[in-house]
Amino acid sequence: MSHDPQPSPLAHLLAPLGIPTSEIARRRLPVFAEAQNLVVVETHAARGFLLQPRAAQAWREMQAAAAADGIVLELVSAFRSIERQAELIRRKLDNGVALADILSVLAIPGTSEHHTGCAVDVTTPGCPPAEETFEDTAAFAWLNAHAAHYGFTLSFPRGNPEGYLYEPWHWCFERDRLLTGAV
Repeated sequence: MSHDPQPSPLAHLLAPLGIPTSEIARRRLPVFAEAQNLVVVETHAARGFLLQPRAAQAWREMQAAAAADGIVLELVSAFRSIERQAELIRRKLDNGVALADILSVLAIPGTSEHHTGCAVDVTTPGCPPAEETFEDTAAFAWLNAHAAHYGFTLSFPRGNPEGYLYEPWHWCFERDRLLTGAV
C-alpha cells in the first residue's frame, strides 16, 4: 500500500496557474516564508513599500550614501506577498503570455525573494523600471561598487543558476543568509 505524499502548502496557488509543485524542486528553487514583521520604508504615489526592519535600515543607509555621492536610488518594488506573486502570474497568463516566458522573469509563488521582505527592485530617474538598461546607469555602477557594504547583493546576474533572465535592478539584503535559511 502506498501513501500519497502530503500536498505542498503552495499547491492550491500553483495548480490553477498550471505550475506543478515539482517545478520548484526541478529548478532547485528555495521556498521562502512570507515576512511577518515589516515596516514602511518609503511611500511613492500613495503606495507604501515594505521591508523587514533590518533590510529597511540598510536600504535607507545605502540610499543616503548614494545620494551623498550624487546618485538617486528609487524603489520600484519591495515586499510582495505570495498571493500577489500568484496574481501577477495569473494576469500575464490571462494576457496570453506563455508560462515558460513568465517563469523566466517572475518567481514561482513561494520562491520569490520579495516574500522575505529583504529584496528590492531599484531604478533611477530617467530609467524605465525593471529594464535591463538599468545596468547602463551610474546608479547600477554605484550599487556594484557599494551595495555589498550595506548587505545587498545582485540576485540574478547573467547565467544565474535559478534560470531567471538577467535582472540588474533586483538586489537582496543578506541573500546568503536567506538561501541558507538563517534569516
